[in-house]
Amino acid sequence: MKLEIRKIVTFEEEIFFEGGIKASKPLKLFGVAAVVKNPWSGRGFVDDLKPEIKAFGPILGKELTNRMITLSGGGDKIEAYGKACMSGLDCEIELSSALIHTLHFGNFYRDAVKAKSYLGFTNTRGPANTQIQIPLMDKNDTGRRSHYLTVQFSISDAPASDELIAAFGGANGGRPHHRIGDRYSDLAELGHDIDNPAGV
Repeated sequence: MKLEIRKIVTFEEEIFFEGGIKASKPLKLFGVAAVVKNPWSGRGFVDDLKPEIKAFGPILGKELTNRMITLSGGGDKIEAYGKACMSGLDCEIELSSALIHTLHFGNFYRDAVKAKSYLGFTNTRGPANTQIQIPLMDKNDTGRRSHYLTVQFSISDAPASDELIAAFGGANGGRPHHRIGDRYSDLAELGHDIDNPAGV
């Protein structure tokens, strides 16, 4: 079976002012989403999703990564990153999740931006024009709160009821004028171990 990509949508946002104050540098947010026909459609409940994951994850991972790098001007320009998926109303959430929750997909992006942290994510279901929300975090430090951002956009005609969406998001920096500290300062105040924050 071939992967049928109906369309690829790109999103770009550039923020110059926040809180009425000019940013020291404009914050750029990017997103790329592929709308694909559900490859498991018409087969009932499919127990083993691995053949399609291994076949289609690399196709989507490579294509979306290439477009993210083009949008941002280079992997070194991306400081925060994340991913998301969405299932059409007639599709299991597990099916869109299968496309993005695999190293066959995410490692293309991770390697291209030379990241150490995992990709934050959302898995959702909805009709066409449902907002896609891609949570971002620092590509090397999950506790750096300045880079907790969300790329948000919608596609007017997707997902159709039998379609899936896979997406990547990124940003060239953190929130302008960030001033809430980071996770480590809170842990220190609470007397918790950074390597065991829950104390278990």
